[in-house]
Amino acid sequence: MTGTAPTPRLPGKRIGILMESDFVEDEITYYRRRFAEEGAEVTLFTRLWGNPALTFTGHEQRAPLEVDGDLESLDIAELARLDALIVPSGMVADRLRYSEHAREEAPAVSVLRRAFRLPGLVKAFSCHGLLLATPAPELLAGRTVTCHNNLIGDVRNMGAAYLDQDLVVDRDLVTGRTVEECHLLARAVIGLLSAPGKAAVR
Repeated sequence: MTGTAPTPRLPGKRIGILMESDFVEDEITYYRRRFAEEGAEVTLFTRLWGNPALTFTGHEQRAPLEVDGDLESLDIAELARLDALIVPSGMVADRLRYSEHAREEAPAVSVLRRAFRLPGLVKAFSCHGLLLATPAPELLAGRTVTCHNNLIGDVRNMGAAYLDQDLVVDRDLVTGRTVEECHLLARAVIGLLSAPGKAAVR
């Protein structure tokens, strides 16, 4: 006997995921499949360095993944067209906070600053993802988060309150302890975006 498929909860929603090499393959695969099941459009963004697309390799299986979304195009207007922005596990955040000029902020950090100006945009960070916020500590000041154990000192130095939990939701901010909790992070994002009154932003 075949059951009726559940009604997708995120039709018309747009979710961006920041990407670089040394991503966790299973995590990204899970996000793309799970959000698509709910009817959301998922786009991968990275710093393209003037290229039309870049191919990154995963951390464990060295699996290739092509990314053509340009994070430098994410001005405040483009960010407002997204409903959620996810910084995943692995070394993605550490690689994206690189700037070739010591006195200039990495473009991904600038994107994060703009994202935090939009309370209607869900910001989600998995495991080491909060490394991307370390150059902009004021973004986390006064917020409640969880993170990988290696980052507890960093988030406290940024003025955040660390909770020893697998998942923490602080209004528009979702944080997961490790990549093993990526399903909990995705569930929280889906819950926030499907809550009454969360109409698609266009």
